[in-house]
Amino acid sequence: MTRPARLLRDLEALKDSFGTGRAEQKLAALLPLERVALPDAGQVRRLHEILCFWRAYPESPELLECVERMLDEFERRADLRRHRRALDDSGIAGTRLHFPFFWLMALRLAERWPGSIHIDWDAFTTHARLADMLHLLTPFTETLGTDSAGLSTREWLQLLKGPDETDAAFLCRRFESMPVPQATREFLFEGLDVPFRVEPGETTPARTRERWPAGSFVLQRRPLDTRRPDLRAAVRGARMRVRSVSPAQGRELVELANALMVARHRDLLVFLHGDEHDVRIVDFGDGLQFACIGAAPERRFVLESVYGFITIKNRVPIGYVLSNSLFGSSEIAYNVFDTFRGGEAATIYGRVLAMVHRLFGADCFAVDPYQMGHHNHEGQQSGAWWFYYKLGFRPRDPEVRTLVREELARMERDRGYRTSPARIHRLAAAPMFFSLGRSRPDVVGALPLEQVGLRISAMLAERFGADREEGIRVCASESARLLGMRLSRLSPGERVAWDRWGPLVLTLPGVARWTAAQRRGLAAVIRAKGGRRESDFVRLFDRHARLRGAIRDLAR
Repeated sequence: MTRPARLLRDLEALKDSFGTGRAEQKLAALLPLERVALPDAGQVRRLHEILCFWRAYPESPELLECVERMLDEFERRADLRRHRRALDDSGIAGTRLHFPFFWLMALRLAERWPGSIHIDWDAFTTHARLADMLHLLTPFTETLGTDSAGLSTREWLQLLKGPDETDAAFLCRRFESMPVPQATREFLFEGLDVPFRVEPGETTPARTRERWPAGSFVLQRRPLDTRRPDLRAAVRGARMRVRSVSPAQGRELVELANALMVARHRDLLVFLHGDEHDVRIVDFGDGLQFACIGAAPERRFVLESVYGFITIKNRVPIGYVLSNSLFGSSEIAYNVFDTFRGGEAATIYGRVLAMVHRLFGADCFAVDPYQMGHHNHEGQQSGAWWFYYKLGFRPRDPEVRTLVREELARMERDRGYRTSPARIHRLAAAPMFFSLGRSRPDVVGALPLEQVGLRISAMLAERFGADREEGIRVCASESARLLGMRLSRLSPGERVAWDRWGPLVLTLPGVARWTAAQRRGLAAVIRAKGGRRESDFVRLFDRHARLRGAIRDLAR
């Protein structure tokens, strides 16, 4: 074994070890690697991951100072430069990223780093579709040229773009200027499935640079809490402080959330549509915080409320959470970034449930099939389904329950048995649930809310046929009269919500016979859907027993 490999091996042996004298040992093992070049790309990546991990879990100020220094200089390391191409798509500073980003993410990249984003022509298999759309992206006078043959799509963009912009920046800006609704623009762009390449720069998204300087900080002087928590005790015994942030700080956190996704080849709509006015910090007081980000009013669902969260440990983002809440319940997607998996994942998950319980009043929690491994190779390999099962989640689907009994019997007979990925796929075919109290059917993940949408469509089709725009206007006006609301008094966000809820109000069975107080309460629910915080809508909806019952009946 070469000296660099031996140094890295010794360092990795200390990664998860915490306690008396460990900080000094880690620092002594780390310092030589600051000056030693590692011989292959895999070793460079492994060093980078240890540094990122110790940034989130530092044992001493001296160790943290060394870690920060090494990460700040990481892209200038000789071994990083030597293996740069082999480390493409690692998210390490100084390396390239390749991904077919959604429209809004591509536009965000083009606006913030216009010289770094390029079309990845080698991976662009659908460029002929773009050639067919060039006449939509240029003034009519240019159709004289674009209608003629002779140039490839790549050559056309080289000809059309300015001398100081990249092909990707030009394409994004031209799509932004198309005189069509935003939804149409997104649909057309994403239908192209354009692959992009992001060249590294001093501030381009990179896992190496991920920090939130305003976060809280506590040195990790004790071993990590790797125990499996009692979820009921974790929810009921949690202590947290929830505070709003300024719009400026909210904007910073939305930007951070999207940068985290870029570095990991992902797009999350709730972050892309994040509202800087609906951002809060949930602080557990031990270096663990969550940045809670809501969507802009025009991007909210009609019924459920979706929030995204950045999980932050000692100012370092270590994962993200999605919650989808209504009916006193939440469907939760929990993701810990690769660097930080294992360790405190189960303990932090207990905090997630406590936070969602506090913010949305949820007493029942669901896990989506994909999250557990259904059509998800990563989830199958990690055994995600069993992670939730061991925490107390249980399936309600009869076929899945039968499969569970079979798996448990096999494990009892053979202690070395492990569930295969194909079997995980079948186990994860239906949601699993965990309830703090009595199990009930009217929860997210179990209640078929799509049936509500079908009832609305049937009403609009019967009354308005193809003229849905007129239908929305009429329904908004009729529902306003029914609920005693003047539309002129609504804010822009509230008006968006009212237009979307108008047909639903008129579909609710017997709403005209509700009491005046119940109708006023319904008007308040609708306004809250378009208000500053969508979580206020969840609370008002769940307190409106008549409305909950009516939506439940429509869904059935």
